[in-house]
Amino acid sequence: MTNIDLKGRVAIITGGARGIGYATAQRMLASGAEVSLWDIDAARLEEAAAELAKAGTVSTEMVELTDETSVTAAAANVVAKHGKIDILVNNAGITGGNGKTWELATDVWRRVIDVNLVGPFLTSKAVVPHLLANGWGRIVNVASIAGKEGNPNASHYSASKAGLIGLTKSLGKELAQSNVLVNCITPAAARTEIFNQMKQEHIDFMLSKIPMGRFLEVDEAAALITWLSSEDCAFSTGAVFDISGGRAVY
Repeated sequence: MTNIDLKGRVAIITGGARGIGYATAQRMLASGAEVSLWDIDAARLEEAAAELAKAGTVSTEMVELTDETSVTAAAANVVAKHGKIDILVNNAGITGGNGKTWELATDVWRRVIDVNLVGPFLTSKAVVPHLLANGWGRIVNVASIAGKEGNPNASHYSASKAGLIGLTKSLGKELAQSNVLVNCITPAAARTEIFNQMKQEHIDFMLSKIPMGRFLEVDEAAALITWLSSEDCAFSTGAVFDISGGRAVY
């Protein structure tokens, strides 16, 4: 495992109690960071924190990412507990199931946009002032290859991730001269609990599109996120980093 130095850094990871978020927390703790896990699942948060605390300093916040009051309070709690914020990883997301665009329930479509796009907007809004005060910061948004290509039967998910790519580019330019860098990754599917929200035919479709013939491992995503959160990433902002096993064509 490559040694990435995050000593003295404090990272917020949304959706940190499972999947890519949990793997990222493991990698960041191993790199010397303190970590605040944000999630809506209180029981899973407690379980994840208890396990991760064996590797370093971990705190938790139960947050509804679509609620600005909840997000703002959680950011303030992180500063109170850790003294500062250096890194924000916008990892939390939902798929909303699968269906033809015209057959999807409107409330489901809106909920996916709210969690996957409005949530990262609200967390960035709450955290960026702290990063600017530090004079240093990193934001990593976990988008998706679906945001580039548009997966059939997943228009809500694809649109939310395309929006997250756009948010990354805009925010990156706004902060380009502040030493606060904003980048995103566009992973192919990883076999995590989010698969439980999908139909098998959609899972099979995603696998068929990956030239490497396998799904992403969460540790592989965590390694890229951790590098993007470090000082070693110094001249990339508003950028999109592919991690799709060869699926991406741009």
